[in-house]
Amino acid sequence: MAASALSPSKPVRDVCDYELLFDCVHCGLCAEACPTYVVTRSEMDSPRGRIYLMKSLAEGRIELDDDAARHLDLCLGCRGCETACPSGVHYGRLIEGARSFVERNHRRGLADRIKRRALSAIFPYPNRLQTLLAPLKLVDRLGLRPALRAVMPRTIRDWLDLLPPLESGSRPLANGATNSPQANAPTVVVHHGCVAQVLASSENLNSERLLAAAGYRVVRLEPTACCGALDLHSGNASRALDFARANVRALKNSGADAIVSAASGCSVAIAEYGDLLKDDPEFAADARAVSARVRDLSSILLDAPLKPKREFRSIVTYHDACHLAHGLGVREAPRKLLASIPGVTMVEMTESDLCCGSAGSYNLTEPAMARELARRKADNIVATGADYVVLANPGCEFQVAAELRRRQSKIKVVHLADFLAIASQ
Repeated sequence: MAASALSPSKPVRDVCDYELLFDCVHCGLCAEACPTYVVTRSEMDSPRGRIYLMKSLAEGRIELDDDAARHLDLCLGCRGCETACPSGVHYGRLIEGARSFVERNHRRGLADRIKRRALSAIFPYPNRLQTLLAPLKLVDRLGLRPALRAVMPRTIRDWLDLLPPLESGSRPLANGATNSPQANAPTVVVHHGCVAQVLASSENLNSERLLAAAGYRVVRLEPTACCGALDLHSGNASRALDFARANVRALKNSGADAIVSAASGCSVAIAEYGDLLKDDPEFAADARAVSARVRDLSSILLDAPLKPKREFRSIVTYHDACHLAHGLGVREAPRKLLASIPGVTMVEMTESDLCCGSAGSYNLTEPAMARELARRKADNIVATGADYVVLANPGCEFQVAAELRRRQSKIKVVHLADFLAIASQ
């Protein structure tokens, strides 16, 4: 990274919210909570190191070269450092700003540009993703995915491994409310996300049915726009703002008392619309109101627990999805909900809140690091002896399930909403 003659006394580049950088006192307590530091043991792959890098870029003391971009790219944005930080550093905001700076000012290699643009053009748009996956759905229906996988190059094979079975009816649906909700019942809307609409539809449907059984009136968004999290994490701030505005408008018009998502990354993105749109005079107030109504599924269902018809004898371990644990601070509610099911024995895993390597599209853009973290997560899951690993984010589900399938493990990886549906049959 080449030195610059520019003065370090003032910020000269719009890298991130410069003032927030000074909240970091460089104590280093974040390091062991950072997945990339845990793997590489490199200071520049720790939150503290990246904050120093952002500050140096902002002050013009270094140039944005391949090396600097690489350290920022390798961050998962899991925000585990925020939980560990005693100074309250808003690292999530910092890395999102830095990613946007990189995308505006750094020219990547051709292959990397093509891959990132393809992901950006497809993932936030469910119709495009569904069209792309239509041939694979037929392959799955014919039971030919193993044959297809055998003839694919390694990169494509690894991507295929991340996709769940695409045949319909792979998950049971929870029983809905037996009676119509009362007219004065609270209302809830389940944000269906973008990728989840296509690859994890049962999680959305089961969330709605469980909430209906808990006495809520469920309202629907038609259609549901991407929450913007994928763009925020990849540096496309402009489109993230467009998605945020569309969702604020739709969620406000829904009139729902509570907003839920089966994807924890979406939940956090919506919960932070108030901050994201704070400088938008047209949307700021509505964004704050929408953010205030975000709730986690498990927290709501704890107030109206399921009454299964029978015991569901199983050993269950729980993986903390990063944004649910570190973004929303939800850890105990899902565990209490699972432990309340007759017959379920809960077993804690080591490093339950260390990122699995999914991180939105990270496992596609940074496959080597993602795979290393998936191996580490799978080791900890297998060590519990569990029958099920339950989690609250589709991306985590795909990532962990792929690694366990590679090991031919019999442990089932199930989203919380789907597990509750299974246990209540």
